[in-house]
Amino acid sequence: RRVAASPAGHPGAQAQKRDDAAHLHQFVMHAAQDFVEERMWETNGMYLKLVDRFNDLYTYAWVTAGGCRFLLLHDARNEENVRSFFDEVHQLYLRVALNPFHTPRTPIENEVFDRRVRQAARRYFP
Repeated sequence: RRVAASPAGHPGAQAQKRDDAAHLHQFVMHAAQDFVEERMWETNGMYLKLVDRFNDLYTYAWVTAGGCRFLLLHDARNEENVRSFFDEVHQLYLRVALNPFHTPRTPIENEVFDRRVRQAARRYFP
């Protein structure tokens, strides 16, 4: 991968920072999977709470009865909002999963589901 140096205010520098942040977030989420696996066996609940922390990023997890994992990477601790968000997303997920036209273990490509998850995110994390 080639990286070109540019002044801090240059659009190329801003794009590079966003790209680096996206890669960091992806790395943190993948690293948290091991902690999710451990925590799944320590509790009977679906909400696993805070499973990992990296610098100022917090990773929360929710695991459905069927083993589907929801992970949230956030820069602030707010357990109540995180739990409420996961609960709402779980309800939305169940509606999709119980749809007879949805194939299990495939990506959810439903615009309504996507829109409602985004609305919930804006409501709980303004």
